[in-house]
Amino acid sequence: MAAFHYQALNAAGDKQKGLIEAESEKHARQLLRAKGLIPININAVHEKSLKSNPIFTKPSRKQSMNIQELALMTRQFATLLSAGLPIEEVLTAVSEQTEKPRTKGLILAVRSKVLEGHSLAGSMRDFPNAFSNLYCATVQAGEKSGHLDVVLQRLADYTEQQYAMRQKIMHALIYPVIMIMVAIGIVGFLLEYVVPKMIAVYSNINQTLPGMTRILIAISLGIKSYGLYFLLLLIAVIFFIRYQMKHHISFREKTHRLLLKIPVLGNAIKVINTARFSRTFAILSSAGVSVLEAMTISSALITNLPIKNAVSEAVNRVREGANINLALKQTTFFPPMSLHLIASGEASGQLEKMLERAANNQDAEITRLIETSLALFEPAIILLMGAIVLFIVLAVLLPIFQLDQFTG
Repeated sequence: MAAFHYQALNAAGDKQKGLIEAESEKHARQLLRAKGLIPININAVHEKSLKSNPIFTKPSRKQSMNIQELALMTRQFATLLSAGLPIEEVLTAVSEQTEKPRTKGLILAVRSKVLEGHSLAGSMRDFPNAFSNLYCATVQAGEKSGHLDVVLQRLADYTEQQYAMRQKIMHALIYPVIMIMVAIGIVGFLLEYVVPKMIAVYSNINQTLPGMTRILIAISLGIKSYGLYFLLLLIAVIFFIRYQMKHHISFREKTHRLLLKIPVLGNAIKVINTARFSRTFAILSSAGVSVLEAMTISSALITNLPIKNAVSEAVNRVREGANINLALKQTTFFPPMSLHLIASGEASGQLEKMLERAANNQDAEITRLIETSLALFEPAIILLMGAIVLFIVLAVLLPIFQLDQFTG
């Protein structure tokens, strides 16, 4: 049975929208009429309709399912599967648990393909914006091994961990963002109301103004005269960089390589990407995916191009017979601890376990790095705001002190 999105009129003449499962569009109309509804429009649920239909699309999101919804769906899926329910019943139950029509339609569309004879992983691959390559490959491995519930539990743990990390970062950034907004407001108020009055007063004084005061006046006049042009130029530069990053791989690779050279940021990029690779590699390996396929899928999830290209070359070396740890060591991006753990796993035949341990170590390093960066960022914002306000106050007061000395 397929899923259909419908618009219909009820007995009172009010328009209703929803989803219904039927064998065909004609069958869907019959079911709606049986419920006392008059069908107006019926469309089959598929990837295109999920993107184009406003009931399934959020204007601010390009993905068909966010990470929180995916984690919850995966956890429910694994729990129901472990209880012995067949896949089609599990999909029906999971779709009934969600209140979002877009997510419900996506799950029912997957169920429809499963009922048509497709595998669960193959059905999910028709919705790449909702289910990543990692997700589909892991589900496929779980289906082949007969341990889909266990695999989905690991996937649920992984997605929940990613969501928790993202929420932690977002919550930690609330205070610094508020401080930045307050700083911008204070500086804007001083430049808009205080400095112009200061200029009007000091223009009638026949004496040389201090250097700080002249700099402040020049900044104020520059912002007043060219501020709008500067803002437009900044927006144009941002759009230009985004366009270049999206459409020109060479520009994106040069930018990513430059980011890696920045002391703190470069180390964070390396740790985050190598940790993502190790975690993905561990999940796929434990699910029964072959080493080469697991490494290929894991390398595709790396966002930094220089690291991604280096890992892809490492995959080719492993394909030619090299050890995994030696191939990854030549990339120069993986930390020594992870390489030693991978080497130990290869030697002992416990590669999945050692990959998991390496990923845990790198995740712990990411957490420490984020906490340290945020701990330093907050006082840095306060000091910067204080320095700017102090500069403006001194620039306003110094001519007054100078005038007092002159009259005295």
